[in-house]
Amino acid sequence: MIRRPTSSLATLLLAALLAGCAGVPPLPPPDADPGGRYTPLTTPITALGDTQEHQSTGFPMHDNDSAVDAYVEVAQRPPEQALFGRRLMEWALHSHPDEPFLHLGDVLDLSCRSEAERMSRIFVEARRPGAILPGNHDGLMFGIYAYSTLGAYLAESSRSNAVRWNRACRRGAEVDDGSFRSDSEAFTKRDFIARYIAEHHDVAPPKPGLEPPPPIGSHTISWRDPNPESFLSGVEAELFDGPSHAESFLAQRLKLPRAPGATRDTIIIGLDTNQAGPLVDAWDALLGRSPGDRGHVHSDQVEAVSKWVDEAVARGDVVVFAGHHNWRSLSLSSRASLRQLMQRVEHPLVYLSAHTHTGFWAAHRALASRPILELNVSSLSDWPLAYRRISFAYDESARRLQVRGELLPRGAQPTLSDADLLAAWDAQTCARSVVPVSRMEAEDLAVVKLQRDSRGSLLEWLVSWLEPICATCEAPLYRHALTYQDELLRVLLEVDQDLGGDARPLRRLKLPRWCGSQDFAACAKGLMAEQPDDFKSSTDLFRRKAALVALMNEHLDDLTAPEAKAYMTCRAVQAAKIDFDLIDNEHKTHRNEAQRRSDRFFLIEASVGME
Repeated sequence: MIRRPTSSLATLLLAALLAGCAGVPPLPPPDADPGGRYTPLTTPITALGDTQEHQSTGFPMHDNDSAVDAYVEVAQRPPEQALFGRRLMEWALHSHPDEPFLHLGDVLDLSCRSEAERMSRIFVEARRPGAILPGNHDGLMFGIYAYSTLGAYLAESSRSNAVRWNRACRRGAEVDDGSFRSDSEAFTKRDFIARYIAEHHDVAPPKPGLEPPPPIGSHTISWRDPNPESFLSGVEAELFDGPSHAESFLAQRLKLPRAPGATRDTIIIGLDTNQAGPLVDAWDALLGRSPGDRGHVHSDQVEAVSKWVDEAVARGDVVVFAGHHNWRSLSLSSRASLRQLMQRVEHPLVYLSAHTHTGFWAAHRALASRPILELNVSSLSDWPLAYRRISFAYDESARRLQVRGELLPRGAQPTLSDADLLAAWDAQTCARSVVPVSRMEAEDLAVVKLQRDSRGSLLEWLVSWLEPICATCEAPLYRHALTYQDELLRVLLEVDQDLGGDARPLRRLKLPRWCGSQDFAACAKGLMAEQPDDFKSSTDLFRRKAALVALMNEHLDDLTAPEAKAYMTCRAVQAAKIDFDLIDNEHKTHRNEAQRRSDRFFLIEASVGME
């Protein structure tokens, strides 16, 4: 019998339907900079967010079905994003090798161990100081559901949801493959924080005293780096097990590199805005919000970081706040608590964020007289694909703090339009590939159109859900999943053909036994040609396709030639832009170029004063 996570489905449906009715209030623009005598405080750091590496080959779920994608545009992104999306982050990091980086959250998507492992390789290979702030996708299933993977603590229905999350995170779904069938393929909030701390412990230079947390149990971390020049200079964290795992938090103190001649330090307090309580998948939905979209910073975290603020005030340092959720997406209680904390700071207020996938500048004046200047970076998973280089300067006499947030990538001139942004990506990635740009564009257009045209209908999805529970009720789900695996295989076949000798590492892989003596191309084409005639054969075919896609995807990182990396990055960019252009206008009002221009997306510099 198939047990269905009815509470999760109800949440998703309600949130999706109500989200379509909710308006987006206009953002308050930043003040015009009156000019002044700004002295540089810092050299730049690379700031990025919402990379959302996605595990596409676990058991199919309604939450990620193509039928839902017709109504929630990012439910299922183009196949190129699932295969090549992490190359965008890699490109951004490697383009600025001498700068520390700040990832503002949502490294993962479904929140799977496999996603974390793939992204970790890129962070480690960047070999530079950096920090990651947790986002709502970093420890919650699809950034929405706060399921626990520890079934012993849970009721039967919730235990089913935990199993469902774990199955969805398998790298390939072949039934007799035990490699990725553990009970810990899903990656909880506690897992995310524990791995992050462990990796900072293991990489050079070592972090004295920052020890990896124990594998289970509640755990507190209060750490300060004895090296005063370290970028990651402090950690405050609380880790919880079981149903409370989503209430864990990771707060970080970051010391920015001083500009030559600067007389004071600049500190970023990186908040964890995703302290999601047990009602994350119910209460928010009842209020008409997408669950997980509302950010929360609880009193225990505010208290933990207060000492960093007090120390900075005593030293005369500049304090900048940062978190994954944009300011208006934080709960009212969280904003009130943070406003009270910010009142201790004796200079203008700045907040850095991500989460929106659009990017903007805004000045917030609610809850206090002093404005907060917010810079919201863009996404590296949905158009507009962009990131920022951020630095700070201060006018002592006017008590005015200036933020420079260079929009990247850019060409010879600053980026002032979507066309400029796409041209910059093309010049830096597509032009460095040995494959003609026109060929990649044609391939991506065909795949994206195929993915969009093969969507199921929401009516079909609902009817299948409302049918009596039976062994074949999820047949439409598998049918859509098979089509998506075909699209992934099609892109992988194009990689094999387009890259020629640069694709040799993929051709040396040991393929699943059912490929026999065939090479990858023959095996993939054979799977795509199969026509299942019943539900059992459909599920069996899906598992074989998923296993082959998973194998190849795990080893795309073995393609290290610069031309191959440029090719994959270019295709991720092209697919995201094509997919965006094909969205109905009414579904992208808040993301279109005109709206983003109104929200100062293309602005690269703003300042804020005390009043």
